[in-house]
Amino acid sequence: MVERICVAQIGAPHGVRGEVKLKSFTADPLAIKDYGPLSNEDGSLVIEIEAVRQVKSSLAKSHLVARLRGVADRTAAERLTNLRLFIPRERLPPTAADEFYHADLIGLTAVDAGGVEIGTVVAIHDFGAGDILELKPTASGKTLLIPFTEAFVPRIDIAGGRIVVAPPEESADKEGEG
Repeated sequence: MVERICVAQIGAPHGVRGEVKLKSFTADPLAIKDYGPLSNEDGSLVIEIEAVRQVKSSLAKSHLVARLRGVADRTAAERLTNLRLFIPRERLPPTAADEFYHADLIGLTAVDAGGVEIGTVVAIHDFGAGDILELKPTASGKTLLIPFTEAFVPRIDIAGGRIVVAPPEESADKEGEG
């Protein structure tokens, strides 16, 4: 089975001519069009980006707007809202020694500095202030959110299947709750 990596997600329609807001997960957001045809997770729907541009909103924020092949009106664009777009992993460029893809982190075991298992990485989020790792605790309880910075994640060992984390004190204190 081909490993697929999520590289973008379609948002709400933009206007009435079939354009959509697009959230790109690539290092250069506008390079999303250079990855070739994208597909849904199982590969049954192929999406081709004809054009993509950056648009400034009223709050000085910007977002991408894309024109997709075969999507000519708002109704067709609405049907694609929230669709996650994937490519086969082999289309991604190789990583440098100190780089990795977020998909490589999912499933890694998280341990503290002493090697005690804390949990498993289940997701990576970006709420606008930087990446956050979501850990499912080894013991029962609510998931932990750890800032994905060198201070809180000082070591990543993809080959070894683990990361070392230093959870914020408040997360460690609340781990047993819930």
